[in-house]
Amino acid sequence: MKILVTGAKGQLGTEIIKCLERGVTELGTPDVLKEKNEIIAHDVDTLDITDTEAVIALFERERPEAVINCAAYTNVNKCETERELAFKVNAIGPRNLAIAAQRVGAKLVHVSTDYVFRGDGSVPYVEWDRTEPVSVYGRSKCLGEEYVRDFCSRFFIVRTAWLYGYYGPNFVKTMLKIASEKGACRVVCDQRGNPTNAADLAHHILKLLTTEEYGIYHGTGEGECSWFEFTQKIVEYAGIDATVTPCTTEEYPTPAKRPAYSSLDNMMLRATVGNEFREWKCALKHFIDELKSMN
Repeated sequence: MKILVTGAKGQLGTEIIKCLERGVTELGTPDVLKEKNEIIAHDVDTLDITDTEAVIALFERERPEAVINCAAYTNVNKCETERELAFKVNAIGPRNLAIAAQRVGAKLVHVSTDYVFRGDGSVPYVEWDRTEPVSVYGRSKCLGEEYVRDFCSRFFIVRTAWLYGYYGPNFVKTMLKIASEKGACRVVCDQRGNPTNAADLAHHILKLLTTEEYGIYHGTGEGECSWFEFTQKIVEYAGIDATVTPCTTEEYPTPAKRPAYSSLDNMMLRATVGNEFREWKCALKHFIDELKSMN
């Protein structure tokens, strides 16, 4: 299969390309990895997904059979002041990819977020729940989802949350650095969600590629916790002697409003190709053990 990956230098894009090149993921070998694949990798330095003409020209030239869009503007706080940039990257970009994918008959996997929900519930969101984002980031990603549905008939929208991986910065690496350097972390305890290992997400995205199971998916680690509980386990598994102290969202204000409860339920995966996401603590421990072996 000829596969185009956008956002190829990011956390998830790098993980997906690694899996494609090695022919295996941490969770096994999806069908797409059992065949010979041609990878077309692009990031913002080689493809501006907000440039309609450039995107269509690339698709017409390369004729990909599948597209995995990992490109996004993910700085949630900066989105509040850089609204136009957030809109262009998170909404216009996916629209362009959807239009181009439809023209060449390619499947499109578009990665979205838990921020498309209001985040004031008490039970995990399922795929059919109403979207009602409260931040510019969430609104821009929500519009991106709408454009993908409007302009491409062969799509997989995969919402994820609290993502961490081996490549690039993320919450886990930040907390490891703070804990080891300062011996203490102060972390919000009243926001709950699903920590998600990028390797698990990459596995499920690749698992979907050879199927016709189109639609909206949730793809997150199993189980939920607060950022405080997440950090406690990060420090514990790393064996760092550090104190983790809880605080409230009110005590730690940010420019963008965060959802208080944004846990997702991987119902669509269970109903179709199967949900193999690891329990979040298990996936986190494996990740930290792997980080140690890499250093």
